[in-house]
Amino acid sequence: MIVKLGVPKGSLQESTFHLLRKAGYRISASGRSYYPTVDDPELRPMLIRAQEIARYVEEGVLDAGITGKDWVEENESDVVEVASLVYAKQELRPVRWVLAVPEDSGIHSVKDLQGKRIATELVQATRRYLERNGVKAEVEFSWGATEVKVPDLVDAIVELTETGSSLRANKLRIVDEVMHSTTVLIANQSAWEDAGKRRKIENMALLLHGALQAEALVGLKMNCRREDVSAIVEILPALSKPTVSPLFGKDEWIFSEKFWEEHRCPSMFALEVVLEERQVREMIPELKRRGAEGIIEYPLNKIIQ
Repeated sequence: MIVKLGVPKGSLQESTFHLLRKAGYRISASGRSYYPTVDDPELRPMLIRAQEIARYVEEGVLDAGITGKDWVEENESDVVEVASLVYAKQELRPVRWVLAVPEDSGIHSVKDLQGKRIATELVQATRRYLERNGVKAEVEFSWGATEVKVPDLVDAIVELTETGSSLRANKLRIVDEVMHSTTVLIANQSAWEDAGKRRKIENMALLLHGALQAEALVGLKMNCRREDVSAIVEILPALSKPTVSPLFGKDEWIFSEKFWEEHRCPSMFALEVVLEERQVREMIPELKRRGAEGIIEYPLNKIIQ
């Protein structure tokens, strides 16, 4: 059994490769090859533009694919959405398709687009957006560099943005949000009905989601004395509760009387916790002040809940 997987080529490629590697797949692309190598003999990945993956998955050319939900909706593709994977080119959050105009434009709402011309790569979704708002305007396909087309070639654009920095750099103002999108793992309907392929795709979804869950998190381990446990636990965030375990010396064997005495009331404890990486900078010095020692920070690949 082979699962043919579409992997987005272009802006999402590196972030997708990074996520697949954290999920446990050793994947790499060399030169101009459109067929990445992967250490899973049941996967056959192929690099394809994200805009086309949903169509090829729907037609059965691919069994599954990683693409943007925006392109699934743009193409109105009849596919199975297996998992929503909230990551983009730069950050771990949804992206937005926005209606933008020059800063000095007289267009301040979608209603002001009546009879105007709009450039975008997301043509069909933009037309549906205008229809929902009762506006008739001309929508033309843009092959790229869409920001430079206003105001000389078109009156407005609908463009993808993560942070809005590119729009601001081009002196453009956001008027409205047309849609937001996340990366999704999708499957062909027939492949989803095949028990073997479905299990393979579901396994991939679980691992990818687990890798995303761990992306902004790290683990902390530390030791402390019994009298300092409460003060340390008081400031420790965690997915649920921190793990607190007694420590034993190497000469304290399980059948010895000393072992059981220490087990009931050990003098040293090991604590372990998972927290957001951004918290560590402030957390570690405070843990040290409260009595923690032997503090170890380590990265996480996956968190499966």
